[in-house]
Amino acid sequence: MKKKKTISTILLYAVLIIGSLIMIFPFIWMVLTAVKTNAEVLQVPPTILPEHWDFSSFTKVFDLLPFGHLYLNTGLMILFRVLCAVAFSSMAGYAFAKLNFKGKNILFTLVIVQQMIPGQIFIIPQYEMVAGLGLTDSIFSLVFPGLVSAFGTFFLRQAYMGIPDEISEAAYLDGCTRWQTFTKILFPLTKSSVAALTVFTAVFAYADLMWPLVANTNINSTTLSAGLSTLNSLSSTNYPVLMAGSLFAMLPMVILYLIFQKQFIEGVAMTGGK
Repeated sequence: MKKKKTISTILLYAVLIIGSLIMIFPFIWMVLTAVKTNAEVLQVPPTILPEHWDFSSFTKVFDLLPFGHLYLNTGLMILFRVLCAVAFSSMAGYAFAKLNFKGKNILFTLVIVQQMIPGQIFIIPQYEMVAGLGLTDSIFSLVFPGLVSAFGTFFLRQAYMGIPDEISEAAYLDGCTRWQTFTKILFPLTKSSVAALTVFTAVFAYADLMWPLVANTNINSTTLSAGLSTLNSLSSTNYPVLMAGSLFAMLPMVILYLIFQKQFIEGVAMTGGK
């Protein structure tokens, strides 16, 4: 019995290792392509390790894209979208979970329906609103679609519903107002959910490509994802430069994941559990 268990464990680890190698191979290929010459990249049959290590693509990409502006714009967009998502979703989630008011079920149904509608449908009206305010090519235009989050509202509502009502009732009997109950009692109890929402919102904001391309046409006021799209048009046949730009663009998300990987895993587990 013990021998069978050992064999099954070895097979499990073997499958996990093979799966991990398959998943990480594109990243390794991207790194190795970035240090090859373009002629070597186009060589048939392809080679895995470069014959001549060429790091010039890492300097060329900075000549083509203003990475300083792209990092700043992306960072500010993620920061403000996270702050708005946490603030508004926390209040809305608390209201839907713990307060009784007319039309609550109808309003929450609208939140759920909004999650089912592709975000691309809202691009034209959102752009018309931003353009009407004269705020295109600005940080506000990047943040605008993320001012409220239907996913965040649903996610934090589930977190507040998991808190017993007796806690709110005890706070009310002790003289707390609704606002004090929310800010001082219940909100601190949702720290893990808020941390998970922070990570998810940051990932969604970083991956947003279409909206920055539409709202901010100036390369100095756009984001990393849109900048990569511009790099593809500027250097579509220079694959080492494209791979170098992709490496620089993915650094913020790699760092974010390394710092908040615990919250990210907890967030995935919580959404699956709900």
